[in-house]
Amino acid sequence: MSADAQSTHDLYDSVAAQYDANRSKALFEARWLARFTAALPTGGHVLDLGCGTGDPIARWCMAEGLYVTGVDISGSMLDIARGRWPKGDWRQGDMRDLDLRERFDGLIAWNSFFHLSMEEQRNVLPKMAAHLKEGGALMVTVGWGEGDRVTGTVAGKTV
Repeated sequence: MSADAQSTHDLYDSVAAQYDANRSKALFEARWLARFTAALPTGGHVLDLGCGTGDPIARWCMAEGLYVTGVDISGSMLDIARGRWPKGDWRQGDMRDLDLRERFDGLIAWNSFFHLSMEEQRNVLPKMAAHLKEGGALMVTVGWGEGDRVTGTVAGKTV
């Protein structure tokens, strides 16, 4: 794991509860989530990469009647998701090493994919495609612009 990846992992693991408490649940993403879920079959299976605590993205998908498998690098974030939705499929893993040997109707990486470097993004995209059923929907947030190295804050810490 690169130093940046380890730093991101350690940060989210250490601030999971604070992140969850401060993460907007107002669903400013609703317009995009509605488009994404409308492209999926009724009762379809979604892979949520970088799912964090599952709220609000996985929660939205589950409310739409979709089955969600959430993958996140942070065990602390997943513990919160498991506590909320114990019947959910919550798995710890790094999208850089994605190999679930399953295919999904849709794959979403909201506010997670942009944590990867450009090179890592290029390497992960084919892995994402390999996890989609034919005709599956893909939605990712990629960052500000090509080549930009942007930092932000999570729970008052730089990420």
